[in-house]
Amino acid sequence: MNIHGDIRLDFERRARMGLEEAILASGKSVPHLTAILDQAAEKKSRFLLTRLQPAQHEALPAHHRDALDYDPVSRTAYFGQPESLRAVTRTAVVAAGTSDIHVVREVSRTLHWYGEPTLEVNDVGVAGIWRLMERVEDFRNLPVVIVVAGMDAALPTVVGGLVPGVVIGVPTSVGYGVAEGGRTALHSMLSSCASGLLVTNIDNGFGAACAALRVLGIAP
Repeated sequence: MNIHGDIRLDFERRARMGLEEAILASGKSVPHLTAILDQAAEKKSRFLLTRLQPAQHEALPAHHRDALDYDPVSRTAYFGQPESLRAVTRTAVVAAGTSDIHVVREVSRTLHWYGEPTLEVNDVGVAGIWRLMERVEDFRNLPVVIVVAGMDAALPTVVGGLVPGVVIGVPTSVGYGVAEGGRTALHSMLSSCASGLLVTNIDNGFGAACAALRVLGIAP
């Protein structure tokens, strides 16, 4: 089987639309991931990998594994150097609870890859809304606020009523029973009364970060 023949990496995507191709590791075999990294190394190119499981990371050849900046919480990896962080923070990532931290870190790591620093505001869910009100001034005037929440996902609606910037909601699969793996959170955000709230798919921190990058106008 010609594994290399299965792979056609899009090395020109950044020049075409402003964002590079990211490698979704989920569903890929270790030989396929190895072949992808072989091609990237040959081209002296860099890639962000998402949803890279610890077992996949451990099974990679040592030279590729050593070349990766891997974060097991977000399951992201940097192959190559991220862009230098800007001096000014333009994006906040606000999370309802620490159970959402894996999605928060996927957002932050994706933004950091493109040189965008983030302000993380964690564990400010509406069950203890005083926690949010203590922190809202920290991010009220930022251009983009990404709000990560599971269960009833009320937090994006509340934030959307408090800040003037673009608010992007990320429903997570956190919750019991009727939460249905994030479907309740998704439907709650989609039916929000907060004007202009944008919503990604369940657990899609990467997608939320890319939407923020488009809003911020990072294209060359």
